[in-house]
Amino acid sequence: MIAILLAGAIGLLFTLFLTPVFIQGFNRLRWGQYIREDGPKEHYAKRGTPTMGGVIFVLGSVIAYLIAVYTAGEGPTATGLLAMFMMVGHAVIGFVDDFLKVRKHQSLGLGGWQKIFGQVIVAAIFALVGLQFVNDNDVPVISSAISMIRDTPINFFVLGAVVGTVLVVLWIVFITTATSNAVNVTDGLDGLATGASIFAIGTYGVVGYWQFNQQCDAPRLSPDVAHACYVVHAPLDMTILAAAIVGSLVGFLWWNTSPAKIFMGDTGSLALGGALAAFAIMSRTELLLVVIAGLFVIETGSVIVQRAYFKVTKGQRIFLMSPIHHHFELKGWAEQNVVVRFWIIGGLLAILGLAIFYAEWAIAAELTL
Repeated sequence: MIAILLAGAIGLLFTLFLTPVFIQGFNRLRWGQYIREDGPKEHYAKRGTPTMGGVIFVLGSVIAYLIAVYTAGEGPTATGLLAMFMMVGHAVIGFVDDFLKVRKHQSLGLGGWQKIFGQVIVAAIFALVGLQFVNDNDVPVISSAISMIRDTPINFFVLGAVVGTVLVVLWIVFITTATSNAVNVTDGLDGLATGASIFAIGTYGVVGYWQFNQQCDAPRLSPDVAHACYVVHAPLDMTILAAAIVGSLVGFLWWNTSPAKIFMGDTGSLALGGALAAFAIMSRTELLLVVIAGLFVIETGSVIVQRAYFKVTKGQRIFLMSPIHHHFELKGWAEQNVVVRFWIIGGLLAILGLAIFYAEWAIAAELTL
């Protein structure tokens, strides 16, 4: 518990007090945001606001996590290291994209397929390495089965080791690219993606801590509910990293809320998506991610629906503009109102996901062997 609190506190203090230093540095480097020309006119005033702020909270999260685990005397596990790899790997992709935007003086950086290629590489490495690392009970970091709250009977390895491995990699690549791009799409208003990520990643912190206490080899596990235990690799380590990220995001939000002094950029949004995907995969709650990160699903869904409807009707639109947060802006909602109301939706969906997670355990605990 001390390591969790320490990680959150260090992450918070790092971003809260050092973000102004980074802002000054980014201004000197002229790392300013370029605004898409077809967006709401109110956003033109944001042109030149420092971007690539994801560097700050990614760095803060890594430092906070490492200090916390070494202070606890344990050191990082494969779970923590692989989750950090997903976060940092996607941050690097986003940084390249942001840097190209700044260098070209436009709102377009890497091409869509170039970004996806980078995401595929990072996710594939994560999957292949995660299948190799096991704990003392031979539980791998990454399962070969599709999971909802626990592993389902759908296991890719029934088709053989080679085919199964390929299918696991493809499944994880799909989850990762979908999640990282969903967070990226949501990052369009001051503080929106930051606040929504706090809810979603914070929920995974709670999930990890519950799994740690109810792990099948947990010393405090009650015999009465032992049959409802969780088979996971290192849930406490996941919780410590989640606390470090949440703490860092809270401190960053102080400067990122409207009117933002700095934007997270693709550096931050892709990193958060990568971390979210890693948490869902390692906690065996892959399908539950659709609920916990429901706001990101809604935002991405609005883009998909808009484009599909536009093509089918040859030019007509459902929304005034997608993603859907811009639709409400163009309807006259103030940016702060859109952000806070979307935060509420994101928070409620995260709570719903947590409720489903706990309800499954409660039902499983009532069943007899």
